[in-house]
Amino acid sequence: MEQFYNTHDNRLLGTLLQRYTMLLLGVCMKYLKNEELAKDCVQHIFLKAISELQKYQVAHIKSWLYKIACNHCLTYLRDKHESTRELSETIAAEDELFAKADSLKKDAMLTYMEEALDQLNAEQKTCVTLFYLQKKSYSEISAITGYSMMQVKSSIQNGKRKLKQLIEMKLGQHNA
Repeated sequence: MEQFYNTHDNRLLGTLLQRYTMLLLGVCMKYLKNEELAKDCVQHIFLKAISELQKYQVAHIKSWLYKIACNHCLTYLRDKHESTRELSETIAAEDELFAKADSLKKDAMLTYMEEALDQLNAEQKTCVTLFYLQKKSYSEISAITGYSMMQVKSSIQNGKRKLKQLIEMKLGQHNA
């Protein structure tokens, strides 16, 4: 280090830094747990060391480089964590938007269903409402309405088919 400070010959500094390559790589691997990333960080640490050693005199190069390596890795991990947190916040915001869109779609679908239900004949509307919305059985619907079991089944089947057609028609108009 004394020779470097006297001559400012970067080759001397390069030779000196080369001695600590494995130490720095070990420190970076300890923190980052990724060999390629650790090698990249060692290069960044060397660049920082070259820049800083031009300005300041360091008495204990080994401990100084060790500290720079630790700080560099911790900064990298903090920045990566911030990016990850920002990404998760963005994803959460998008999920919230999709949930709102789904909610709007559900609301629109319910509106379409209500409108379609009003377009069924009285028998179909009554049977479909009792069966699907009030969860009544065929026999309960028959007892409530006085319709035969066959009329109830037929009204539900025909009403369901007509509801599907009406809703599909409404969706087709909405998407056009």
